[in-house]
Amino acid sequence: MTAMAGGEFADMFELAPVSLWLEDYSELKRLFERWRADGVTDLREHLYTHRDKVAECSRCLRVLKVNRRTLELFGADDVDHLVSQLDSVFRDDMFEQHVEELAALWDGATRFRSQTVNYTLSGQRLDILLNATLLPGHEHTWDRVLLSIEDITSRMQAQRELLHSEQYARGLFEHSPVSLWVEDFSSVKHLLDDVRRQGITDFRTFIDVHPEFVTRCMQEIRVVDVNQQTLSMFAVADKPTLLKRLDEVFRDDMQAHFAEQLIDLWNGKLFQQRETVNYTLAGETVNVYMQFSVLPGHEATWELALVSLTDITARKKAEAYLEFLGKHDVLTKLRNRSYYSDELNRLERKGPFPVTVVILDLNGLKPVNDQLGHGAGDALLRRAGEVLAKAADRPVCAARIGGDEFAMLLPGTDERAAQHAIDNVLKLVELNNQFYPGAPLSFSIGTATCESGDRLESAVALADARMYEAKRAYYLSTGQDRRKRR
Repeated sequence: MTAMAGGEFADMFELAPVSLWLEDYSELKRLFERWRADGVTDLREHLYTHRDKVAECSRCLRVLKVNRRTLELFGADDVDHLVSQLDSVFRDDMFEQHVEELAALWDGATRFRSQTVNYTLSGQRLDILLNATLLPGHEHTWDRVLLSIEDITSRMQAQRELLHSEQYARGLFEHSPVSLWVEDFSSVKHLLDDVRRQGITDFRTFIDVHPEFVTRCMQEIRVVDVNQQTLSMFAVADKPTLLKRLDEVFRDDMQAHFAEQLIDLWNGKLFQQRETVNYTLAGETVNVYMQFSVLPGHEATWELALVSLTDITARKKAEAYLEFLGKHDVLTKLRNRSYYSDELNRLERKGPFPVTVVILDLNGLKPVNDQLGHGAGDALLRRAGEVLAKAADRPVCAARIGGDEFAMLLPGTDERAAQHAIDNVLKLVELNNQFYPGAPLSFSIGTATCESGDRLESAVALADARMYEAKRAYYLSTGQDRRKRR
């Protein structure tokens, strides 16, 4: 019976979801006894006067055992790895709090609780809640002390941000460089509580079935105050105007983001961060990084929540442009060769067949570059891009695959339909030449159709060969030497 209980205790210690440490403080007790004998009465004063004595105290603490969660939290391979690097775990910010812990033991406490800072072995700061207890039967020797450590880093980060806001109060609120909103979510909480009382447990499914609930929750948010940056971001003259027209700010694409916010609130997450979308009163989209937190003291009602919005529209545009560059040719705005190759591979695997490949080579680019300059040549390439972009309705892919070479991939298109697409290109070329003066736009074109079961690469090679046949015919018809001009 006793052995089984001991085994159960060992399992509970090892598998506990919080960090547990079993330590031996007996050497610390003996050190304290020597200091008392030497006349020390005020430990705090003694340690602050002789700061090196704190390190001496720490060296008296011997780690006997830690559990699995401790190794995970501090990034240690095993107990020996952790113990060998305790100096990197207990450092910097924890000095004052460690003094208080030592003073509590000095004053006769058998347990103490503190909020302090540790560090992982990789140097990451951890805000922790520490509870320590002298185990029953060991109060006179201090040879068995059980410590639990709760990682509260995320919570403390949120509290630090809120404390900073409170310290600067109205001045910081009004003149913050980010948009700040104070909002009342109490009606939203009532709606969620009502749903919970109805026996709903799968809230995500509930709002999927009842999207109108999300809309209603959005309408129930009461904005208490906003700062000057908010007025600037949303292009509004004053707060009353904004508060009257909130339905123009919170709409459309924002509903999906707000649904995720509601799910987090349903699950008790009162501090949130996410990217979302708002709208100015002029109707322009504003991409924002939102941080939401129910203010301390209002967790039970959600009557006050602080929302900060950082405008990330420029960043989003930059990301979109970088994504565009990864898939498009900058000059012609068509897809680039990399995207074209990926699309070939996708069509090879998935179809739909038949797939027609059209290879187009821009005629006369070299003479234009030689005689009129590369600016004129670039203009001709841009015109080629305009024509092919207009001709390439989805799911057609039009790409620039070389200097003056282009391709079109037409999924689900047989030879007859492909000829119609080519005729459309030629008509657009004719219209383009009527609109633009100077060098005429002209293509040499080759096509091939790949049926299901055939290799798309073979169709590409055949279309390419036919394009070169058309190119030779173009040279003959214009009397140009293809070795000198293209």
